[in-house]
Amino acid sequence: MLILSRKPGETLVIDGKIRVKVIRVEGDVVKLGIEAPAEISIHRQEVYDEIQKNNKEAVTAPQPELPRLRENLREKNKQSQHNPEKLTAAV
Repeated sequence: MLILSRKPGETLVIDGKIRVKVIRVEGDVVKLGIEAPAEISIHRQEVYDEIQKNNKEAVTAPQPELPRLRENLREKNKQSQHNPEKLTAAV
């Protein structure tokens, strides 16, 4: 971890694309301004952690079983007196 000291009004440049400027210091709170290309996501750590947690849960959550469409269509074809080829063409 790189540790730097900056005063209000001073800026850091990261990879020539991201600028982090110290706007002001109020007690133990530091206000930062960040300029970065639109394709770079910037989040507070707690928000980033929540996004990662939600993404993991979405991937590992059990998926509901999808209806068996082909079997349902076959059943409809058997029951229908109409043109069964027309019903299966929609699959």
